[in-house]
Amino acid sequence: MSDFVSGFWGIAIALATVLGIAACFLLLMFSSRVKKMADDNSTGHVWDGDLKELNNPLPRWWVGLFIITLVFSIAYLYYYPGLGVHDGSLKWSQSGAYKAEIVAAEQRLAPLYDGFLKQTSEQLQQDPKAMAIAERLFLNNCAQCHGSDARGAQGFPNLADADWLWGGSPEAVRVTIAEGRKGLMPPMGAAVGTDEDITDLAKYVQSLAGRPGDELAIARGKGKWMSAGCVGCHGADGKGNTALGAPNLTDNTWIYGGSLDSIFYTIKNGRQNAMPAWASRLSKPQIEVLTAYVIKLSGGGSRQSVAAR
Repeated sequence: MSDFVSGFWGIAIALATVLGIAACFLLLMFSSRVKKMADDNSTGHVWDGDLKELNNPLPRWWVGLFIITLVFSIAYLYYYPGLGVHDGSLKWSQSGAYKAEIVAAEQRLAPLYDGFLKQTSEQLQQDPKAMAIAERLFLNNCAQCHGSDARGAQGFPNLADADWLWGGSPEAVRVTIAEGRKGLMPPMGAAVGTDEDITDLAKYVQSLAGRPGDELAIARGKGKWMSAGCVGCHGADGKGNTALGAPNLTDNTWIYGGSLDSIFYTIKNGRQNAMPAWASRLSKPQIEVLTAYVIKLSGGGSRQSVAAR
């Protein structure tokens, strides 16, 4: 009950609970009182001339069960945190039980995980037990964004190919998982010029990936590529920069889509994305096996060029 911003609600819950139990006791006492009966076992109340109210007491088993329920309620509220102002004499809590289970699981799995730390990424990829654990970790923590098949979606990189935004070496993937990444494509509409200029630049970006198009528009777009500062992140050849997380634009792999409209939007309005850090939720051995698993998903490649789907 410590989540309440004031003590009022804790007191209110305690009063309502205690009064409710007291009311149940009073109801039981009132119902157990022997009423004056007529010779025909009725209370003397008659409706419609022939409908009588009989005075049949509650069955003993029902009364006994009711008393047991009330006694159990009092005992439960004494031992466990059922009242708003009492933590229970056992000091039990859901969060405490969860933490205890986590500690017990970590102690039980410690020998297994310690063995993983002694293996290289390549060795872990060949360890069936390590990969089985990594697969469960991926499905529980990573599949929400990257998909159960790791092929990603719009805005979420495909991890099942050998294209990497921040590098595909074990060191780079480990840092990505543990510390997270922040991806930012600034809005360049003002720097590029008019919508027509942005369209020309978008066509040039498509041409970098080998797509045919209007040669005049592509030539104009190349000029904007140089003058607007695109080379600062993506390089003069468009192959990107892993240090900045700037995608390789020459491999026809797109994270937000490679259509003209999508590229136009990206240039004009920019994009912003983030890969959360998992070091606070996953242990070091878990990050190690997950690193090996992600690299294995890509075919084991450690290509240093950047790309995005």
